[in-house]
Amino acid sequence: MARPREHDGVVYRRPNTKILWMCYFDRSGKRIRESTFTEDWQEANKKLRERLDARDNRVLEIVRKGEQMGFEQWVDFFLENYSKPPKRAAKTHIANTRASKHLKRAFAGSKLADLTADGIELYLRKRLRDRVRIKTAAGYIERGELKPATVHQELRVLRRMLNVAVRKKLLPSNPCAGVEFPVAVKGLFRPHYLTWSEQRKIEVNAPEYLRNIVRIITETGLRVYKELMPMKKEHLDLENAVVWIPDSKTPNGVAEVPLTPIAVEALRNQLRLSPCGPYLFPSDENPSGHQRTLKTVWSATLRRARVPHFRIYDLRSTYATRLSAGGVADEWVTQLLRQGDAKVFKKYSQMKLQMKREALVKLNRYANEENLDASFAMDISSGTVRVN
Repeated sequence: MARPREHDGVVYRRPNTKILWMCYFDRSGKRIRESTFTEDWQEANKKLRERLDARDNRVLEIVRKGEQMGFEQWVDFFLENYSKPPKRAAKTHIANTRASKHLKRAFAGSKLADLTADGIELYLRKRLRDRVRIKTAAGYIERGELKPATVHQELRVLRRMLNVAVRKKLLPSNPCAGVEFPVAVKGLFRPHYLTWSEQRKIEVNAPEYLRNIVRIITETGLRVYKELMPMKKEHLDLENAVVWIPDSKTPNGVAEVPLTPIAVEALRNQLRLSPCGPYLFPSDENPSGHQRTLKTVWSATLRRARVPHFRIYDLRSTYATRLSAGGVADEWVTQLLRQGDAKVFKKYSQMKLQMKREALVKLNRYANEENLDASFAMDISSGTVRVN
């Protein structure tokens, strides 16, 4: 019978060297010897305790692999394998590349496992003090300080990189989870909930094809530029009320999407408007291509409708919010959005104050009434609410 071990690990000095080493056993009983990279006895013992804690938490191999991987090496690997199309959109890759230049410069020489929440916060504070630099023929010109939204984008890119490292078992956890952004940021992702009255105003003032787009997105949640604009007529199956999405932002996005009667009617109208060509929304400039942007016509329509400007992408958020408000379970909303991560659902579906007020008005108005006034009745077939 083997003798019980007196110690889990020990710090010692090898002959002819000042650097302290440590020796300990992993969970399988294998003896591991490695350098602590320090001459200080207390630091060496701290390193040993961290190794033993990692072993007891079953993340020892993850920690050791993270210490071997350099941060710059991991950034290059991420950009090559998890950022380029078709994995991500081309614009996303450009944003990731731009942010990675600053991140690599700040954490040059660091190992992946050396990144801490405190170190990341110090980087953010330094970046918020930096100024915008514009390259000209005569050299660089400095402008005002960087906007907090610009620095926050770099934090989001770093968080995404480290999330992949966690999935690849190079890190036990993402240090960005403990980061608190130093300042309040305006202009971040805050979806706009489109009320029924706003939608009616927009549809009245919009061109017919844009009216169809509004109805399709609010009834299906399709991504406007990635899924709806490149849609081909051959992908429609209006008899069975489904549409096939062959390419999307995420792997979960490639799927059949069920259609409501309102969406089917909008798609039929759009087929009537575009009889020629393979695309549902053909380009005016290129007959063989599809529309690339809706920014100009969308802004003009909102101005005519006297609706405050918001992104057309927020129509997808409206779809999710209406599902949630209608009592659909969060898991099903995530499936209908075709999202890979249920956490993303929190960004899209939110009961806004105005929506809560609308619900309270209905509650007070309809309570204990057996026969509702026809002027307030919902027209299920058209999907609109008539309110005088």
